[in-house]
Amino acid sequence: MIAVLLCAGYATRLHPLTRDFPKPLLPVADKPVIEYLMNQIDGLPEIESLHVVTNAKFYAHFSRWAARVGRPGRVAAPITVHNDGTSCNANRLGAVADLHFVLQRLMPSMPMLVSAADNIFRFSIAGIWQRFLSANRHVVIALPQTDPGQLQRTGVLELDHLGRVKRLHEKPHHPPSTWSCPPLYFLQPSARKHLESLVAMGNPPDAPGHFIDYLCRREDVLAHKVDGTRLDIGDITSYRDADQRLRREPLFT
Repeated sequence: MIAVLLCAGYATRLHPLTRDFPKPLLPVADKPVIEYLMNQIDGLPEIESLHVVTNAKFYAHFSRWAARVGRPGRVAAPITVHNDGTSCNANRLGAVADLHFVLQRLMPSMPMLVSAADNIFRFSIAGIWQRFLSANRHVVIALPQTDPGQLQRTGVLELDHLGRVKRLHEKPHHPPSTWSCPPLYFLQPSARKHLESLVAMGNPPDAPGHFIDYLCRREDVLAHKVDGTRLDIGDITSYRDADQRLRREPLFT
């Protein structure tokens, strides 16, 4: 089983901080953003390898980071950094195509955890991972969010009465529920064939939630409701807010 962390964006809304430095490696409370998630993933014994996909501009940054944190005794699973070959925001592949790019390099298909690496999740993923393994279904996270403005800026779930995902709406003008869906997905091997079909259609969408929306109309995707929050590092204001919060509060509240 593998984990794939999507780190190939250019974070233009965080300039000048990210003009020459990748967002997932920015320090929040003295620790790189990506390491909050990686520390949780490293506690999942079934994860055999961790794959970070980035771009040509930031490949050296992530390679140096992986060499530092991947030393024996630091993390259990080996880290591989993948370069998607893009060099600027104008020619970026987008998250869906980047996931496809990594999976093409990996054989055979296997269960996987997929996440954007610019979010700090303030809840444990260990129990969600165990449900994913036992349910033999794809699983996504459902976080409560009552602020309409916040819902219009994120993925929002439309669920049936059994807690299955009917649709995932990316940044909807009229949110269908108060369940937000952060970019943290637990996918069974069958997801790969659907990802290949979506990419083959051409011009795959950037936001990874579009793939979940495509997937849930073809296979069961379960929503795991979590009483927790996340810190989404999207701009300089949210970055500074995350740093201040984690300096004065524990990660899990």
